Amino acid sequence: MEYTRVGPGLPPVHGARAGALILGSFPSPKSREQGFFYGHPQNRFWPLLAALTGAPAPAHGDIAAKKRLITENGLALWDVIRCCSIRGASDASIRDVEPNAIPELIAALGVQAVFCNGAAAARLYARYIQPAAGLAAVRLPSTSPANAACAPDALRRAWGAALAPWLPGGENFEKL
Repeated sequence: MEYTRVGPGLPPVHGARAGALILGSFPSPKSREQGFFYGHPQNRFWPLLAALTGAPAPAHGDIAAKKRLITENGLALWDVIRCCSIRGASDASIRDVEPNAIPELIAALGVQAVFCNGAAAARLYARYIQPAAGLAAVRLPSTSPANAACAPDALRRAWGAALAPWLPGGENFEKL
């Protein structure tokens, strides 16, 4: 498969303030097709975030509900990469990176914690963003269907423990 230059990615999702920022690497072909984050129907991001916040899981195509899930819980959501060359949906193939303006977003929203959805996002954040942002990121297990080795309960425990201080009712995550 040949490399394709893709971008720009998706705009960030956030309210006026956000205590925590969740970052992916770059929108998958399914997400770009849908025009929103984690658009693959088997990605576990939206059901997981709904479980952690106590909200109903948004329907696959309900972008407004997904945006509310982020903004009503004081979160922000974006990707590390604005544009890149990539083979299909393979994060491992990403090259020629143009990062998003994440340090500016962090400053504008008052973000205090950064969480990366998977190893690729964490690696890209550390390389392209962290030096300018000054905030280390917490790497969380990927919600991608390609990370099938991580069971839903393990995802819920890891994400719940990390996001607990930043979500309403987070003190109850140990009961999940």
